[in-house]
Amino acid sequence: MKQILVLGAGFVARPLVRYLLEQPDFHVTVADHALEKAEKLVNTHPRATALALQVEDSPALQKAVKGADLVVSLLPWTHHLAVARHCLDAGRHLVTTSYVQPEMAAMDAAVRDRGLIFLNEIGVDPGIDHMAAMQVIDRVRNAGGEITAFYSYCGGLPEPAHNTNPFGYKFSWSPTGVLLAAKNDGRYLRDGQIIDIPGDDLFTHYRLVDVPGAGTFETYVNRDALPYRHIYGIPSVRSLYRGTLRNISHCESWHHFKRLGLLREDIVFDFAQLTPRQVLTRLVGNDGSDLTAVIARFLTIPEYALTIKKLQWLGLLSDTPVPLQKASPFRLFAHLLEKRLVYGPDETDMLVQHHEFTVRYPDNTGRPRRETITSTLVETGIPGGDSAMSRTVALPAAIAVRRILDEDIRQSGVRRPVTPDIYEPVLAELNTLGISLTEQTWSIPE
Repeated sequence: MKQILVLGAGFVARPLVRYLLEQPDFHVTVADHALEKAEKLVNTHPRATALALQVEDSPALQKAVKGADLVVSLLPWTHHLAVARHCLDAGRHLVTTSYVQPEMAAMDAAVRDRGLIFLNEIGVDPGIDHMAAMQVIDRVRNAGGEITAFYSYCGGLPEPAHNTNPFGYKFSWSPTGVLLAAKNDGRYLRDGQIIDIPGDDLFTHYRLVDVPGAGTFETYVNRDALPYRHIYGIPSVRSLYRGTLRNISHCESWHHFKRLGLLREDIVFDFAQLTPRQVLTRLVGNDGSDLTAVIARFLTIPEYALTIKKLQWLGLLSDTPVPLQKASPFRLFAHLLEKRLVYGPDETDMLVQHHEFTVRYPDNTGRPRRETITSTLVETGIPGGDSAMSRTVALPAAIAVRRILDEDIRQSGVRRPVTPDIYEPVLAELNTLGISLTEQTWSIPE
């Protein structure tokens, strides 16, 4: 019986745990700081155990890791390095759905020396995006072609019928993670020129993109795209962009939210004494005038602007107390968003991923000289069941876990799913589970 330790019982854990428990020779231990969440996931299954675990408790974490053959970390990325060190010491494989951080990458030689694999970025973004990209890139390369431009977009959004709030967004993963991502810098390549976007300007540097079968969205830069020239093996690409998809009006409002100081973590207010309205008053330096008018002047927008309507709807202009004690504006904003931007019992989300490639072939291949290739995934949640986000994050990881323990994946070291031995079978199995990519190709006239 193979022993699997799953750390974290949050938004995306259920499809992974259920998939692993469908394998007859796996025992799954789900560990979370909130025991009731882990117990709900294992649901008295005879080959599953719920464990109360504080990841900061190093001896307890070490003991749990030693009892497993493979560890899946669905924790916030800030905890992965501690987990990885315990896995390395104990000689255990590791799977995460998070980006490879420099400290994790630095462990590559040591992980290879132990004959282990630490497979990261095996979710949806990152994850399916890598696999869908490499499926096209490798095919083009094998046909003698060259990728000259690559644009990648991904976003988790409410399904249109359930887009029922002015923010055009509901949480299908960690609210804190969403807010932290809104503070990132961005970088991409356009016609051979590197474009740097400071975090303060992230939401002013957006554009519109049409996704077949899904709609028109705003896209803004998702982190630094330049390392993917090396990761994807496309060093001569002239344009390379990774973007986050959001519904229309998102970027303008979030730029204003940042200007108001709602993402600040460097100051603390006592919410036993202050209401959200009073905190916002202090952030904008209200002189006693009507707060709506002061905010409008502060942001240089009309009093009837949608951003102000969103602040009102969220409760930031309210004197209703919030149960936060001492907290930053960031924590206040996250608290209010988490309370309001939620899915109802029968509401569903939508995961949209879209790749656009420009390809050049030499004359001797017998193909059109230039082509556009698109690869699109539009996945919707199951009413009353798993969300699209949880399925597309969890199932690639679950498939990878099974294949590692069955020794179908034999790589070692710190890895991403960018090689055919990983991405081909994972994408093929995802297709059988109803998560499939649609490709289209057009010739580009010379």
